[in-house]
Amino acid sequence: MAKGGFRGGYPGGGNQMNMVRQAQKMQQEFLKMQQELESTEFSFSAGGGAVKATIMGTREFRSIEIDPEVVDPDDVEMLQDLILTAVNGALKSADDSTGKAMAKLQGGLGGGLPGLF
Repeated sequence: MAKGGFRGGYPGGGNQMNMVRQAQKMQQEFLKMQQELESTEFSFSAGGGAVKATIMGTREFRSIEIDPEVVDPDDVEMLQDLILTAVNGALKSADDSTGKAMAKLQGGLGGGLPGLF
């Protein structure tokens, strides 16, 4: 048999098995992270707390709270703007948290599985 013959059945077999294990571990971590994010509430207030929007990590709206003092029939546009600001802020908060969690997960790869993300 030539020097450096096969061990374990095929060349690089141990390395490939390690990559498979690493991918499986990463998949489990991803699923756990996804479940945590989906069950997290993200809130954002606009107008000094006059309007507060809360969403779940699934992007499902949980609540919109409006301080009665900002309800002015003569200035509906201001209330609409506050609601939009609160909703968009809550969505951005959820997106930022998701991005940070993904970056943390990708950082754990250490370059071991290129091209997955």
